[in-house]
Amino acid sequence: MHGAGNDFVVIDCRRQPLPLDAAAIARLGDRHIGVGFDQLLTIEPARDPACAFRYGIYNRDGSEAGQCGNGVRCVAAWLRRDGALGPGLTRLQSPSGAVTVEILADGRVRVDMGIPDFTPAAIPLREAVAAPLYARELGGARVEFGAVSMGNPHAVIEVAAAGRAPVAEWGPALENHTDFPDRANIGFAEVLAPDEIRLRVWERGVGETQACGSGACAAAVVLHQRGRCGSEVRVHLPGGLLEISWAGPGRPVWMTGPAAFVFDGNYHL
Repeated sequence: MHGAGNDFVVIDCRRQPLPLDAAAIARLGDRHIGVGFDQLLTIEPARDPACAFRYGIYNRDGSEAGQCGNGVRCVAAWLRRDGALGPGLTRLQSPSGAVTVEILADGRVRVDMGIPDFTPAAIPLREAVAAPLYARELGGARVEFGAVSMGNPHAVIEVAAAGRAPVAEWGPALENHTDFPDRANIGFAEVLAPDEIRLRVWERGVGETQACGSGACAAAVVLHQRGRCGSEVRVHLPGGLLEISWAGPGRPVWMTGPAAFVFDGNYHL
């Protein structure tokens, strides 16, 4: 499946646990010798009685992730196709907590991505106090970024032109910076208008992807916090468009976007 070009292998683990370790996930995720994906998603029985199902998230390198906005839309669409998800709002359990999903009449999926947390300890980021911008030296350049947790760690760099941003250079350097003890997803955001931004994302454990749902949420809230965009933002990613809505501090972020099926198959261990 894919959500705006962010692609996934989705495995039904409702009857048995995922039979793959980190090395096997990495082999499956290799686009030359495996199937290839940005993340692997599992659909599991809920451990939280308030949720209908749980989903797990594994990066291409086999590491686990706490949240994936494009992934949860694909999980919701998969469950709807399977007949396990009805109309209206449904709670699903992610590795970082419960989220609410709703499949719209046009097939897009709307997701409550939770309340963004700018506290350095929650991101986590090694800083004493929260600030709109932080600065680090990367390859001899001073780089300023905002940081937030959307259930996973994000740094957002505002750039003049996303198409020319040094994603391949600054992305891995900041992802693996010692001040991000759990590493981080790195967004490069260009403000086009108060309600429109262009974004590229270097994802933790993956590299640059065609889209990142939690990254789109992070970019929208970091820029909104600094007065650079409004509460309703259209985020243009290389793989497509996501719509982000955030009413401000203490309120959840809502994301709306597509989820598409590509093929079904069986993987032989």
